[in-house]
Amino acid sequence: MKRTALAASTALLLLPLTGCGGSAAAGDGKNVTITVGYQSKTINTVTAGTLLRSLGCFEKELNALHDGHTYKVDWQDYATGAPITAQMTAGKIDIGSMGDFPLLISAARGKQLGKPTRLVSVTGYNLRGGLNTIVTSPDSKLSSLADLKGKKVSTSVGSAADGTLVRALQRAGIDPDKGIEKLNQQPAVGASALSAGSADALSQFVAWPGLLAFQGKAKALYDGAELNLPTFHGVTAREDFAEQRPAVLEAFLKAQSEATDYLDAHPVAAAESVAEATGLPAEVVYLYNGAHGISTFDPALQPRLISALKQDVSILKTAKLTGDIDVDSFVDDRYVKKALGADYAQRLAATPPASASASASASASANEVWPKGSEKTVAFKSPAELLSYVARHKDGVRAAYVPDATTGTLWFADKAVWVADADRLLPFVAPATARAYVDGHGGARVITYAEALGRAS
Repeated sequence: MKRTALAASTALLLLPLTGCGGSAAAGDGKNVTITVGYQSKTINTVTAGTLLRSLGCFEKELNALHDGHTYKVDWQDYATGAPITAQMTAGKIDIGSMGDFPLLISAARGKQLGKPTRLVSVTGYNLRGGLNTIVTSPDSKLSSLADLKGKKVSTSVGSAADGTLVRALQRAGIDPDKGIEKLNQQPAVGASALSAGSADALSQFVAWPGLLAFQGKAKALYDGAELNLPTFHGVTAREDFAEQRPAVLEAFLKAQSEATDYLDAHPVAAAESVAEATGLPAEVVYLYNGAHGISTFDPALQPRLISALKQDVSILKTAKLTGDIDVDSFVDDRYVKKALGADYAQRLAATPPASASASASASASANEVWPKGSEKTVAFKSPAELLSYVARHKDGVRAAYVPDATTGTLWFADKAVWVADADRLLPFVAPATARAYVDGHGGARVITYAEALGRAS
């Protein structure tokens, strides 16, 4: 799924954006190439990958070092974290970004091979686990996790999405090893298997579930946020590289912070930029990376995320992918603390508690419409008000987003499961959460999207 266009020069990608300015460092002195491994289509890593590259922030920070070296950045794009880990332990990639489970595998393999890596920052996260989703084909009769028993489920073993699948099945009373037939596939292969009918369901990370739903090729079966366990992606660096070139690593982390600030300040422009660089629909990018998207971006190594990482170790050990992992020694916050200075403590303090994440995501402003031809979204106080607008502007809406009434996970309004409860219209990502709400609220019932639009208008 990698596009040849991603091999285009950084200079070309810099043209439409002004968030960081500058260009690759140039001057006299020893030439140094810094190799960065990233996943363009795993869009909650964009502040350490696609968007960072487009903005030119890293090149600008390297140019500002004035240390007698001429730096060149070699950006290498991968579909998953596994090849990045392999290249890092081989000494061929200096800095990489990947999900929480691949990060742990990186820690284990690095130690095993005597080429240790360190977790130095976070990119995108969701405190409830909403970055991962299990989907089925649009015409599937499967409506709950219990229906997966004996079915073929595609995932990428060792990924965060696999972790979500394992935990979700366990909670549903299904043995993740014997209760299903697990297909270990790359995301693009799994998506094709789902479309071809050779897989009954697909458990994957961003942006695959949203992309397939947007394209009409899948519907959500399980919202990862139901686990209420944090999931995130982060930046890892080779230990020897960090020790030999700490100023370069700090420059990268400063650049990541700049890209994060740009995304927060210009979410629509950032979504358009990432879409242009990756070929993903901008509407899908915004679902995850928008003002109230599923991903929250912050480079701070938050204690609750590190705690969640420790809980992930048992899943990998059971799958025999790793042994014990010393997470505390893997995490190294020295470089990001120095890079961000006083701002680092402020970022930690500003993070909402996990218990508030769902209600925060489900705030009134999270109901958003992206009108066609507009560079801004429009916020509404309730899902009903959003639906009323959509009903009146059916040909003028590029995308409409609503937060799940239970988990707060943002989803496309026309792909959500809708519930009518008296005069309230409530959206849900998956059928099971909608049914759970209906079962607990007398008189509430599931309705179609068309019925929801009719009621709102």
